[in-house]
Amino acid sequence: MPTTKQLLTSVQVARFVAQGLLRLDAVVPQELNDEAIATLSLGIPEVPYGTPLFKAFPEDTFIPRMLALPAVAGAVESLVGPDPTVDHHAVHIRQPQEGSAQDLHADAIIDVRPDAFDIQLMYYPHEVTPDMGGTLSVPGSHLRRINETDIGRVQNLRGQTRLTCPAGTIVLVHHGIWHSGRRNDTARQRYMYKIRLNPTVPQVRLWDTSDLHDPAVTAELSTHLPWYEWATARLEIYNRALLWRALTGDDTFDIDYWITRAGNRPALRRSA
Repeated sequence: MPTTKQLLTSVQVARFVAQGLLRLDAVVPQELNDEAIATLSLGIPEVPYGTPLFKAFPEDTFIPRMLALPAVAGAVESLVGPDPTVDHHAVHIRQPQEGSAQDLHADAIIDVRPDAFDIQLMYYPHEVTPDMGGTLSVPGSHLRRINETDIGRVQNLRGQTRLTCPAGTIVLVHHGIWHSGRRNDTARQRYMYKIRLNPTVPQVRLWDTSDLHDPAVTAELSTHLPWYEWATARLEIYNRALLWRALTGDDTFDIDYWITRAGNRPALRRSA
């Protein structure tokens, strides 16, 4: 099995900046999935906030081996750096014929950091079918800051995704993504393991930047998602461009001159 980390490309990171999520389908091998299900059914002890990731879990558990898979390790490092800390982790189990679902929400309090973000790694150790209550997410919602269940009354948004996936799939999401666990209408338990990771280094050019100037980068950052109206789409793209400036360290990057125009301060230049 290869062990070299598979860093993300600039196009992939730009897609994450635009949509707030990245899927890695079936990256965890079946024997590790089987071990994970057995472990998750028993529960996992809590990890104190701020524990370095490499110290957080015993080597004889599935978690460090899952995180060491080249595609997983490379994606995590590309987004939060080489030495993240554990914010928290949890086992989410949707019971058979549960009959209820979570409200649409974002995790924790309003988080307005302009130059940093946490990621949440969501791991699905078995196949998730349409009837199993896969996690619902709203791509592109992560930069529209809300507090927890502020949007809980909303039932459906155009372009939302209800996860179906093969066993061993991992989804990495920006901490601000709007999401909810849907009800499980099957006779089988559904498992999901979630771990939130905090960066400890500046999140600047942590990925493979060899394609940094590929026109596809700007195309990803300019993506119009179905739930946006035209005016709000401009605001979302503006905020993506601000985040891309922070992630690349390039304070000249712009899309359609929006940041440059809004940042024009002739009086400040005159007094400098």
